[in-house]
Amino acid sequence: METTTTVYVVRHAEAAGNIQRIFQGQVDSDISENGALQLEYLKARFAKTPFDVIYSSPLKRAYKTAQAVNAAQGLPIHTRADLMEICAGDMEEKPFARLPELYPKEWHDWDEEPWNYDPPHGESMRQLYARISAAYEDILRLHAGRRIVIVSHGCAIRNLTCYLKGLPVEQLQTIGWADNTSVMKIRREGGRDRILYERDISHLSAELSTLAKQNWWKKVEVLSCPGLA
Repeated sequence: METTTTVYVVRHAEAAGNIQRIFQGQVDSDISENGALQLEYLKARFAKTPFDVIYSSPLKRAYKTAQAVNAAQGLPIHTRADLMEICAGDMEEKPFARLPELYPKEWHDWDEEPWNYDPPHGESMRQLYARISAAYEDILRLHAGRRIVIVSHGCAIRNLTCYLKGLPVEQLQTIGWADNTSVMKIRREGGRDRILYERDISHLSAELSTLAKQNWWKKVEVLSCPGLA
């Protein structure tokens, strides 16, 4: 009998760095006021979505998001360090606007060739791709045939999406960015993953969307979904 595993991957709610445009990386920043509002709508969405197990990055902005997702279920929330955001090393807590000046090579790679990104005293994009895909596979190995929630971060989820589409990290620039509290649903059958939907924020109004107030992500959107941006 074929086993079907369902996975929901959720990006954390808006945090201070998302609105201040600070490179958060693994800095343990808290959610913003708007992020708290986003969580109320995310909580309502998952009140009607059954699941069996929930995993989260241990960073505060992800864990609080997991708590909102889990509000109706009340299951234990399992934290895993391998679900954390990319470690940007010396670039963390720096404003994105200053990064081209402070780290010109690393900024070029982040912006133009993200698969080559390798920050000083941090984690390369290739390392993140390997880490998040291995974490996903391990969680599915542990809970085959179950309904799973995974709460993680923007760059980590972008890499995971690339992996789920069967693409190497060199194709990362074709993957769009997920908004805060966005949801991706995956079904695994016969050892193969199928993304049923991704970057879904149907639970949010335009006023609560983080990306609706920003333009930086549209450069990638042109590459990933021509005509949308």
